[in-house]
Amino acid sequence: MSDESADRIPAADLPPGAVRGHGDWAVGNRGDDRYFAVSRRCRHQLADLADGSIDADGCLVCPWHQSRYDVRTGEMVEGPRGFLGYHGPTPLYTQLIAAVGKLARLRVRRAVRDGDDVVLE
Repeated sequence: MSDESADRIPAADLPPGAVRGHGDWAVGNRGDDRYFAVSRRCRHQLADLADGSIDADGCLVCPWHQSRYDVRTGEMVEGPRGFLGYHGPTPLYTQLIAAVGKLARLRVRRAVRDGDDVVLE
């Protein structure tokens, strides 16, 4: 596989609202062909963000504890709702992790449509 094809994903694999893993990246479509690529591991407990979802605000939501990320900046905009196997309110812990997530952002890579593919630049 050439380097050029390694950074291409068929756009048909990324319908609106979809997130897929591609190497070290979680690649998704926020809708209206607004594609994104961010590093794949949540800053909270390293969940695979490729298994996440996109919310109504276009944020990437972690599949484990629902931390929310702005995919344009990689910043955690809302901290987790739980830790380890617990899912529920953790107000102080959530605020602490959110503060760390503002500093330790996800890496962001540009993703654009090129014909039938989405290209990671």
